[in-house]
Amino acid sequence: MFVSLEGIEGAGKSTHMPALVDLLESHKISCLSTREPGGTEFGERIREILLSKTQAPSSVEAELLLLFAARAEHVHTLIKPALEVGSWVLTDRFLDASFAYQGAGQGLGVDRVGELAQWLLPDLRPDLVLVLDTSVTTALERVQKRGQKKDRYEENDVEFFARARQYYLDQAASEPERYRVVDAERPVDEVHQELLEIVLELI
Repeated sequence: MFVSLEGIEGAGKSTHMPALVDLLESHKISCLSTREPGGTEFGERIREILLSKTQAPSSVEAELLLLFAARAEHVHTLIKPALEVGSWVLTDRFLDASFAYQGAGQGLGVDRVGELAQWLLPDLRPDLVLVLDTSVTTALERVQKRGQKKDRYEENDVEFFARARQYYLDQAASEPERYRVVDAERPVDEVHQELLEIVLELI
């Protein structure tokens, strides 16, 4: 199974990923846990560039191409090989993040993102997309409470995150068999429990 966790900044993806990995390992299921952009040495170098306020590209087109370059390497060297030997793959963000952030949030358009996706990944989509949904207000409050210096994406405005969030919700509504929206406004333990129950259905 190929499972991606999606959502805007502050939704809790990195918080909940370890619990899902622990669940699979407790059932003796081989699992690769990874993230985007990143996962590979090449991808992590691109991640540093994209999150930087001084090195990042000045156009959304260049940004999108960098993301897909990292993703192509990620798929070729990690994701497909793991799936081919029967492992599960859990990733913190995948293709939907580009549709939400660059396509919707930054206004490039989902059709343009779709063209790249069809070219580079014509036959690979997550079996399950877990959308951790929270209001933009709550998400930005959580980012602020981290007490860390914000990266370039975290500094986007409310309208950007509202558009990205709406993409996730619209996509989930259009493909209910592949997407599950989880209310991430609730306490961490409650969100954990729902996520574990969803994944248990697939084991």
